Amino acid sequence: MKIQIRTASIHDFPAVDAIMRQVQQLHIDWRPDIYRQSATVLPIEVYEQAVRDQTFFVAEYEGRVAGILFIMYRHVESATQVTRDVIYVDSMAVDQPYRQKGIGHAFFDFLKELKAQKGLDGIELQVNARNEAAYKMYTNYGFTNKSINMELL
Repeated sequence: MKIQIRTASIHDFPAVDAIMRQVQQLHIDWRPDIYRQSATVLPIEVYEQAVRDQTFFVAEYEGRVAGILFIMYRHVESATQVTRDVIYVDSMAVDQPYRQKGIGHAFFDFLKELKAQKGLDGIELQVNARNEAAYKMYTNYGFTNKSINMELL
């Protein structure tokens, strides 16, 4: 198979950083009123901690880092909600030349396996309202709307 999902390593940071910069630029293009250029998109300390925690993954396509996945484990418990443990996708992105090659779906297959292995209740994520391609991919995979964030400017 051309796509391999693996735990990220410290040595992957240059490729990860380049992909994170692509994502930041997309957000700037969509919402320059909210997002701006920054010297640091993903602080190295945050990345190193995620690597140690095994919550940052990369997709290799034909041996090259082509996608990134940063997750968190969330425990939801309150008097008004059913107690749940979920995987929250903090960041998921595919390097521009590798889009439309099944990497996003490979990440979701990986997440489904991880959810089952850990006995978790669900997988959640948030998507920018202007990222129509990602929204379409998520719904095609089976994600449904949980809530809608709104703003008044």
